[in-house]
Amino acid sequence: MSVVLLLALITISEATIGVFVKLTGDAIPIQTLNFYALSFAAAFLALAIPLTTGRPLRFPGGNVKDTLIIGALIAAQISVFNYAMTLVPIANAVVFWSVAPFFVFVFSALFLGEPAKPSYVLIFGLALAGIVLAKPLAGGEWFGNLVVLSTGAIYAAMVTYMRHEGREETGNDIFWSMAAGAILLSPALVLAGPGEVGKLVAYPALGLSLPVMLWAVCLGVVSTGFAYFGISLVLKKITANIYSLVDIIVSPIVAATLGYLVFGEVPAQGMIFGGGLLLLSGFWLAREMSRGKETAAVHPCQCDRTNAVGT
Repeated sequence: MSVVLLLALITISEATIGVFVKLTGDAIPIQTLNFYALSFAAAFLALAIPLTTGRPLRFPGGNVKDTLIIGALIAAQISVFNYAMTLVPIANAVVFWSVAPFFVFVFSALFLGEPAKPSYVLIFGLALAGIVLAKPLAGGEWFGNLVVLSTGAIYAAMVTYMRHEGREETGNDIFWSMAAGAILLSPALVLAGPGEVGKLVAYPALGLSLPVMLWAVCLGVVSTGFAYFGISLVLKKITANIYSLVDIIVSPIVAATLGYLVFGEVPAQGMIFGGGLLLLSGFWLAREMSRGKETAAVHPCQCDRTNAVGT
């Protein structure tokens, strides 16, 4: 599969997160939906990785601590982001998610001693202008916007931890981390209930009814499992700069477009212009931080190029 096609598929799969969460509606509690998503994602990875590598999954016996910690952070990041999708329009969620590189910089400076560069002054100024225009604390969506911002902090903590440990996840380990995350979220089945898993929802425009559980499966397999698996493949072939361009700019645009096409969500003018500045500054910062550090972790399923899925 060509890199361009794989990037396109990853972009689409990531952009569908909000669509599948919103289509599920109130039929499944969000806590339980997150458990289902990670469970289906882990099941997908359990099949996809051995089929791709030709080798069975191996338990990371010498790496249990990192696997569990990254699994817990994956579960937290995905859960909070999906919850945010129930509170705000998709455009808000993907725009404010783009501040994750700024959290990565702050955490890297605090815990890894990474120095700032002169260009960061302009980048942070651009981001500040974007925040002023986007007005995250204005209106009735301020709480959801703050939830999205916290997602970026969780993601940054995960990346910073991986850089601190000086390691990268292999495709095999990301399955175990995903499985660990699903186990950590499993109490939701008891605390929040399994949801109306057998409920059928009518879609007059399509002329049919579909089970609500279909969207939970899609959220896990398409938006989470395939996205993580695809990223583990594509990061063997492209630099972090190129991936950041797709992840921070292209994917949010596609997601916001889906929000408009499926749910009629129209971002406010301030969100459009401010969001554009945030996306641009986020990509610029990610690009600057990766200069000379091409092997540094940028994603929890980043594979070592010599020990990666498909090699």
